[in-house]
Amino acid sequence: MMSMTHKTMEDFARSCGVSRPTLSKYFDDPTSVKPATRQRIEVALRSSDYQPNLFARNLNRKRTRSIGIVVPTVADPFYSEMVSRIELRLRDEGYWPIVISSHGSRDLEVEATRTILSLKVSGALIAPLGLRSDHRTLEKLTQTIPIVYFDTYLEGDTPFVGNNNSQSVSTIVDYLCRSGDAPVYFDIPHVNHNSRERLKSYIGAMQRLGHEPVVIGNTDDYTWDFERIGYEQMEAMLARGGPPGKTILCANDRLAFGVMAAAYSQGRKIGRKGDCDLRVAAHDDHPLSRYTCPALTTMAQDFASMAGHSVETLLALLDEDDAAVAPKVSLDATLVMRQSA
Repeated sequence: MMSMTHKTMEDFARSCGVSRPTLSKYFDDPTSVKPATRQRIEVALRSSDYQPNLFARNLNRKRTRSIGIVVPTVADPFYSEMVSRIELRLRDEGYWPIVISSHGSRDLEVEATRTILSLKVSGALIAPLGLRSDHRTLEKLTQTIPIVYFDTYLEGDTPFVGNNNSQSVSTIVDYLCRSGDAPVYFDIPHVNHNSRERLKSYIGAMQRLGHEPVVIGNTDDYTWDFERIGYEQMEAMLARGGPPGKTILCANDRLAFGVMAAAYSQGRKIGRKGDCDLRVAAHDDHPLSRYTCPALTTMAQDFASMAGHSVETLLALLDEDDAAVAPKVSLDATLVMRQSA
């Protein structure tokens, strides 16, 4: 049987024998109309190709059921994993997620904030660029709609959910010192607060354990291309005779990917066995970390809790339940020991 064609809600309402406001109430909440009316609409839907334009309906509301999600890049599997978990959780709560990437660009992050405002979202979950963010624009956004920062934050009172860098870096430094040579820290450009906090934690942990902190890596250039800088800088160090230690702790897993690739290209063996030249460890438990060769020892951020707490905090703000909102949630990470260290 061919489906009937209805181009507008008015057409479909007439076909059902109900008013347009009644049909609109049904699409907002099927339980809000009488059972007999609901059955009439659902029978008509089964014999029609009509689909309501939920996006347009959202825009016509004072407060939509849409939530903005802004990240520096969806190409990074860390952010892809976070976005996927947040999207699914928001859908379970009846919200429509709208994802925008700033592609590491200050201008595009500003454009993203303006876009989500124009879409009249109820609130937003944002992983800001950090150092390159336009603080004034984001501060203005927080004064307009409920906002929760995740992974990194900007100074101020906006709620934040992220990793406890003090705990995580201290944990892996302690493990590396107990299991072999004390680690040299391979730093990255300080694009956001995570970079600074991890460096500070490394220095503090080394001093607490009675070791001299050793920091390498060019942090002057602003870039998110961590694999490339890891490869190029490690390649240059190996050409000069090697890094100043046999154990390297990388600021994040993506940097470690480049470091390990450069070591392999120069015939250096990575691992914790006696015949290995280097041990390499890192931070994040990037989704690809278990598939490096050898598999990367790292600190696993709690993706599930970070996504869950971020959504729960935003929903509490939307419910105006300010008493239930913690200004900052720092989640502990878990040591994952693999073959690289």
